[in-house]
Amino acid sequence: MIESQRIRVLIVDDHALVRSGLKNFIYSFEGIDCVGEASNGAEAVAFCATHPVDVVLMDMIMSGMDGSEATQRIIALGTPVKVIILTSFHEEDLVEKALKAGATSYLLKNVSAADLAAAIQAAYAGRSTLAQEAAEALIHATRQKPDVGFDLTEREREVLMLLVHGKSNTEIAAQLLISLGTVKFHLTNIYSKLGARSRVEAVTLALEHHLVSKNL
Repeated sequence: MIESQRIRVLIVDDHALVRSGLKNFIYSFEGIDCVGEASNGAEAVAFCATHPVDVVLMDMIMSGMDGSEATQRIIALGTPVKVIILTSFHEEDLVEKALKAGATSYLLKNVSAADLAAAIQAAYAGRSTLAQEAAEALIHATRQKPDVGFDLTEREREVLMLLVHGKSNTEIAAQLLISLGTVKFHLTNIYSKLGARSRVEAVTLALEHHLVSKNL
């Protein structure tokens, strides 16, 4: 690898000892340079905004701005930088957040030096690397997550359809021949099942996930 192709790496971790260890590791591999360190997400974003970086080794859990938010902001800068999450945690929500934020790879801190070097080179070339635990977490999340609104009853879908078409509670009660209190009861259940906090949010989710027909 010629000088112009050396991979410029930024290390982001809130533990100085971890940063030091990673820096020493990077120096041992030809073709990979450590061009900077950051102790939190905000510092990482600021560094990437002002310095050329090819690959970021990003910790996930940090005070202030965490790894997923920092990743999202770094990607939003519009530079060709790649982000490798390097963390001790592989919970489903963390893996999903990181990848949705734009991370190229997700590795655990018990990764070997050779595998980490390979992941850095792969990320630089645009290829992803997932720790086995992270891949299993994604598979598990995919299998476990039901579709939004899967548990709505037939009556709740009827109420939701009228809600989508702008009907008031009184109009819904009149059309379905139920009491106003029953309408409110159904709406409470609908909000809970959809994870909605308001009438507007329930309508938005219903349309996004095609839960009801657009025609009465």
